[in-house]
Amino acid sequence: MARLSFTKMADQIPTEADAYEYLEKLRWPSGTPTCPHCGHKGANFIRPRNGDHTTRTTSRGAQTARRLWQCKGCRYQFSAMTGTIFHGSKISLRTWLFVLFEMCASKNGMAAREIERKYGVAPKTAWFMAHRIREAMKRDAPGSLIGTIVADETWVGGEPKYRHRRPGEVARRGSGTDKTPVVALIDAGTGEARSAVLPNVDSTTLRKAMLQADVDIDHSVLWTDEAAYYTHLGRRFLAHETVNHSEYEYVNDRGATTNLAEGYFAQFKRSLDGTHHHVSREHLPRYLTEFDFRYTTSAMSDERRMARLVGQAEGRRLSYKRVKG
Repeated sequence: MARLSFTKMADQIPTEADAYEYLEKLRWPSGTPTCPHCGHKGANFIRPRNGDHTTRTTSRGAQTARRLWQCKGCRYQFSAMTGTIFHGSKISLRTWLFVLFEMCASKNGMAAREIERKYGVAPKTAWFMAHRIREAMKRDAPGSLIGTIVADETWVGGEPKYRHRRPGEVARRGSGTDKTPVVALIDAGTGEARSAVLPNVDSTTLRKAMLQADVDIDHSVLWTDEAAYYTHLGRRFLAHETVNHSEYEYVNDRGATTNLAEGYFAQFKRSLDGTHHHVSREHLPRYLTEFDFRYTTSAMSDERRMARLVGQAEGRRLSYKRVKG
């Protein structure tokens, strides 16, 4: 199969009606629509009364390309957008699919300002679209991480000397820094990434993050650096291997390394610095979700990654009020 590119995708969906058919193929690859209301498989396509197979007239007299289906079980009418992150959006589905593809294919992600500039939408609309897509990127029925787990932490935020501060405020460094701590957990066998924002870094918060990420501590091996807070935590694992970075050791004599987690952070910080420029602590978890998704699916083609994302989009509706808190 030829590799999907942006231009090939644009050729496949030149109109809004084509975009609906394209989304239907991604959401229902078997060809049988599933009702988002009752879960019944099987529905009848509702043909437009005006006889045009590409557009229909709404009750208010407007023209729309939305393709409607009626469930054979509960008789509920729905489209491929119903119950997904696209539900209720006034942005064209064609635009949604283009942005979705670019966020799946771009290694550094896509900034809201870039969406605004390329697709001619309002700044708030672009920002909300990106967060709705990140909501769909959350892990779907993740299961346990078991095997060899690589763990490392970093601090996200600009250098204190370059930050805008209130009069009299002193830049904090070291253990008293006001940067945001983040931990990354990488399964060395499958390449799956699960990261989290921490209130602070100690053995208690790290263990809580591992439990929330569903790490099977009793049946896994932990690879970390020699930070003191991993020492106590490592005793709970089957084994705990460390690398001594202070002695410029990056792989110990038993093959343990933290390079996977460090590579994850390197790509994440390049994106924050070069693409997004600034991410607040409040919304940082969603950006981590985005990078977890792309890191975990890095072996997939862009087309398969996009199909997987659409498959996770159902039941992930997100309101603007909820995002703004």
